[in-house]
Amino acid sequence: MGSLRYSADRIQPYIKRITMKRIANFLFEAGMLKRTPRSGFQFLGSGAESVAEHIFRTVCIGYTLGHLVKDVDSDKLLRMCLFHDLPEARTGDLNYVNKKYVKADEKKAINDLADTLPFGEDIRATLFEFLEGRTIEAQLAYDADQLEMILALKECKDLGNAYADEWLEFALKRLKTDVARELAATVLETDSSLWWFSDKSDWWIRGKKE
Repeated sequence: MGSLRYSADRIQPYIKRITMKRIANFLFEAGMLKRTPRSGFQFLGSGAESVAEHIFRTVCIGYTLGHLVKDVDSDKLLRMCLFHDLPEARTGDLNYVNKKYVKADEKKAINDLADTLPFGEDIRATLFEFLEGRTIEAQLAYDADQLEMILALKECKDLGNAYADEWLEFALKRLKTDVARELAATVLETDSSLWWFSDKSDWWIRGKKE
């Protein structure tokens, strides 16, 4: 078995023109999203998640949508889902109440980060395309973001939150693509515990099959 260490000549040439410290800073910045709460749940009254937790399921949804729609650049779609809330490491998460009074300068946050990285142009182009929302990949990434919220709201509804239905009504109106609307309709008619609790057998008594 060969060595897993890479020699200096195997490192991408552009890495040599910057310090690894900038990349380390980027990774620490991304880690801030694990500690940045999704603030809308404060107004909903139940539920809680970090921005990073939200991003994880958004990526899973984007992956799914990429398989349901023809002629989609799935790699670009996944990058958009992965990075769509990256600026919130700098701006924080602003919910719809916050946005009535506070405006985050997302483009400045994107540019300030991108200017420090050797792959910054890729992140900049990905996020600006997402914000413009013109391409099918950007629209699907936007819908993946909204579908993640719809799933979270359905989970809260199933646990008895009386406000979730009203929030769902507005979230559904924000969807841009037919495939997302179809998936959302299925989400709303599916019990959020069905994936693990559909089998009401004696397993839940004995913990083993006969």
